[in-house]
Amino acid sequence: MRILGIDPGSNCTGYGIVEESGSSLKAVCWGGIRNPAKASFPDRLKRIHDELLGVIQKHQPDGAAVEDLFFAVNVKSALKLGQTRGAILLTLANANLEIGEYSPLEIKQAVAGYGRAEKSQVQSMVKTLLSLKEDPEPLDASDALAVAICHIHSSALKTRIAGSRK
Repeated sequence: MRILGIDPGSNCTGYGIVEESGSSLKAVCWGGIRNPAKASFPDRLKRIHDELLGVIQKHQPDGAAVEDLFFAVNVKSALKLGQTRGAILLTLANANLEIGEYSPLEIKQAVAGYGRAEKSQVQSMVKTLLSLKEDPEPLDASDALAVAICHIHSSALKTRIAGSRK
């Protein structure tokens, strides 16, 4: 199973693809889609769409997972993040990918074992779980890899639960 994880952001959207082979996980690729500071918001959304589509076409993931919205104090930032997520979800849906959505708490719990883990702790655990030589950079990419790992673990658990009901 090959999963594309995404950490949405209008300034930098992190992405990472994790492949499950037997009982091991392997990072296929990761990175950040950075937008120029002076780019208009519609241009930022288009760039995110175009670059994600390129990653999907190149690496052919079996599914995708996206970090869900979290509580934000700044309403304007929350709306922009929602619009960014919308563009990402549409890109994934148009690519016919099954999509999972997970809260930051669920992702941190799945990867670090603690729902309030710091970004650096998540990054360190992602490095360990994927047997990487270096910390995945930027942090947005590390978070995206964590989203993919969370989805793979959640899918495996759901499969086991469904199998035990038969």
